[in-house]
Amino acid sequence: MVPNTVRVAVGILGNAASMLLYAAPILTFRRVVKKGNVEEFSCVPYILALFNCLLYTWYGLPVVSSGWENFPVSTINGVGILLEITFISIYIWFAPSKKKRFALQLVIPVVTLFGLTAFFSSFMVHTHRMRKVFVGSVGLVASISMYSSPMVAAKQVITTKSVEFMPLYLSLFSFLSSALWMIYGLLGKDLFIASPNFVGVPMGILQLVLYCIYRRSDGAAGKLHATAIDQEKGLKAVVAMHPQELGVTKPEAEGQK
Repeated sequence: MVPNTVRVAVGILGNAASMLLYAAPILTFRRVVKKGNVEEFSCVPYILALFNCLLYTWYGLPVVSSGWENFPVSTINGVGILLEITFISIYIWFAPSKKKRFALQLVIPVVTLFGLTAFFSSFMVHTHRMRKVFVGSVGLVASISMYSSPMVAAKQVITTKSVEFMPLYLSLFSFLSSALWMIYGLLGKDLFIASPNFVGVPMGILQLVLYCIYRRSDGAAGKLHATAIDQEKGLKAVVAMHPQELGVTKPEAEGQK
């Protein structure tokens, strides 16, 4: 009884951390809407997150799991579906035509693959155990892909030496969510929930380490940029003063004559 209570408590904390993770891009897409441009943001993490949410919502439902044993998994991923659809829709709306096509080329296969998974698990597999194995195996691949997708942003951080497109809160919530769901899966002896987070936890740590390293670079670059601006303003001020000085000096010189 105690282990089950602990598992439920960890599941609730996992829900809270995942909610923060799924809602974190709201700030990113607020910026996209405000600027009317997706800038250098990638749609890949959001599309893979949608695929993950679709599969694990299905995995947590009584069709696949036994009763409501994985109810917390189903609820948070259901919320995740709504949020990811919203983010992807905004991205496609504001993206240039080339990025729109790329996003749609990813979304269509993802939705098709989920539909096929749901169909086969409902009508071709007849026991909960085998359904969990089938859906869990596909979900495992989707989760590992989702947790690996921020490496696109990590590569950009290393290349540009800037953390502008890898926000701290996204990396932090990713780490917390992975850690809690890993514990939840281990407590319930459900490797299809725990296993993806064996990848998610180190990926989250790596993102946090990169943020700490390159945040300093951003700060130093910002100071240099500010100094350059100040010097430029000072130079303009000096240049602006010269005509006035010449205007005063010339009459004085004529008066002396």
